[in-house]
Amino acid sequence: MNRYISNSLDLTAVRTVGAAMPADVFVRMVDTKSGLPGLKADDYDLELGVSPTEAANRAWSVLTGAWQGYTNAREKLPGGDRATSLTREKWLLVLLRELGFGRVPVTGPGGIRANESAFPVSHVAGPVPVHLLGWDVDLDHKTPGLAGAADRAPHAMVQDLLNRSDDYLWSIVANGSTLRLLRDSSTIVGQSFVEFDLAAIFEGELFPDFLVFFLLCHHSRFQPTEDAGNAGCWLEQWRTHAAETGARALGELRSGVKDAIEILGTGFLRHPGNSELRQRLEDHSLVAADFHRSMLRLVYRLLFLFVAEDRGILLDPKADPVAAARYRDWFSTGRLRTVARLRRGTRHDDHWQGLRLVLDGLGTEDGLPELGLPGLGGIFETSPDDMVADCALSNAHLLQAIRYLGFIEATSGGRIRRVDYRNLGAEELGGVYESLLELVPRIDPVERVFTLPLLAGNERKTTGAHYTPTPLIDAVLESSLDYLLDKAQGSSDPEAALLALRLCDPAVGSGHFLVAAARRIANRLARVRSDGGEPSVAVIQAAIRDVIGRCVYGIDINPMAVELCKVSLWLEAVEPGKPLGFLDHHIVNGNGLVGVTPRLLADGIPDSAFTAIEGDDKPTVSSRRKTNAFQRDGRNQQILSFALDPTELSNAVASAMAEIEA
Repeated sequence: MNRYISNSLDLTAVRTVGAAMPADVFVRMVDTKSGLPGLKADDYDLELGVSPTEAANRAWSVLTGAWQGYTNAREKLPGGDRATSLTREKWLLVLLRELGFGRVPVTGPGGIRANESAFPVSHVAGPVPVHLLGWDVDLDHKTPGLAGAADRAPHAMVQDLLNRSDDYLWSIVANGSTLRLLRDSSTIVGQSFVEFDLAAIFEGELFPDFLVFFLLCHHSRFQPTEDAGNAGCWLEQWRTHAAETGARALGELRSGVKDAIEILGTGFLRHPGNSELRQRLEDHSLVAADFHRSMLRLVYRLLFLFVAEDRGILLDPKADPVAAARYRDWFSTGRLRTVARLRRGTRHDDHWQGLRLVLDGLGTEDGLPELGLPGLGGIFETSPDDMVADCALSNAHLLQAIRYLGFIEATSGGRIRRVDYRNLGAEELGGVYESLLELVPRIDPVERVFTLPLLAGNERKTTGAHYTPTPLIDAVLESSLDYLLDKAQGSSDPEAALLALRLCDPAVGSGHFLVAAARRIANRLARVRSDGGEPSVAVIQAAIRDVIGRCVYGIDINPMAVELCKVSLWLEAVEPGKPLGFLDHHIVNGNGLVGVTPRLLADGIPDSAFTAIEGDDKPTVSSRRKTNAFQRDGRNQQILSFALDPTELSNAVASAMAEIEA
């Protein structure tokens, strides 16, 4: 769960996908005070007096020379030559040797067999299948005529081996420029691996990234224990350790979001230029609950920007490179987070003005081409909840809020950790949002302080917001959705049948359930498109875009939950440049417990619908009941009166929407 905490140092050449290894492990590996087990010299089978970091330095010296020699030799080959032998013998096998694997043996002509199927993996190092390919061979698509990649994408082939075999849990796939560490994902929906950009590491001399690579991929990390086999290796122990500490890390993130909302609210209340805002609060034309929603919306806009930026999906792919560079260098939240670490801030509000420019641009139809930003709409569109759009905010308050959102304070002498928003998922968004619903906004008009104490009558209780944990979501999907997926796959046109499925969540929350369902449908769709084999990363990503655009629907009584659900689905679909609005007609604000049927439209809303319950104002309820009875009985005929059959009307609308969707 705690895969969303990262080092304050950016690892630009390391990427984790799925549940293979939480990103927090990377931080703990290089932090000697983190308490992560398995980091002693003996754990790495090193000689006395040599630490793992020193061993990594020694390997770095050898491999930087090997990389240069290999690069020079490769450049002398004719264009289009994959240099398979050269890549294996003079680079990848040298790399594995420095990782402690020794001389990795080849598998032979038959490769590796599992469940009566042959997998043309090139090498095997004990419990680790190692598939070594020529220079820059595509790992996610098959390459006709190339051994080990001709029939299937190399990544998909090795992943299928792991999923089918009980003998192997982890594997390595490399093509000279990239190395991936794969894990068995048979019990997980979607891909699960860690990727290292070797070319970037050695050409850019990125030793911090290499240190993570060395510590994570050293041969000692794969060695099985006597009592637990492969499941007891250090890689598995680290995954378990990360899961056990995840709840604490999530609590720290929740606390940071709460603190950020409070400091932003206080900053707006105290700025001398916001007298109109204070006057509205004093005369009660603006209440604390509305002000709180405005702060919550602002913070979630920031969280979205953090995630989208760190995943590299915010800027328009067609943007002018100069405009994109202008955004990254001067207006990005990445720069803002860096500034927040270095400066406390002043009374000036230039950082807020720059941020407002970005937020406003993302909310327009045309975006902000001058900064390479597309028009996203959705959570960035101007709404009645934007109470502070024209207000001022000091740099000091904004940067303090950014620190709360972007970093986890050091504990027990450890280093400050940066929140890794690149790997933030729908479950984390939901967990943070759920915790905020338990807080009730309070404004001190004298001290001009905004706080969020935990009090009775909070929004979570009044709206019944209780989000479903991941294990329960998985159980529900296994017992309901999987049957429909099996049926669709067995049809004459499985792809069309899968895309014809419609799944609706009557209380979407932050979208955790719909994201999990979309992943499950997309995994089946990708397998169909891969002729039943293990699909490549590219095929899965295309499938999930199709599924989210066609198959999932949702409703929620809370408008912010609707926006967060759209954000979660958009981030999962990863379509840079495409607006959030493509989900507007699929995820809507409304009451999922009270539906409107054709019969209800025809007969009118019954008086029993207007019965006072806990928290209702009885005179208001009584007035609404009388108004409803007056309207239902037809005694208030207006200028226009429509005698349409509600069933005919709803059917016509449904048919028109189906045509538009198609």
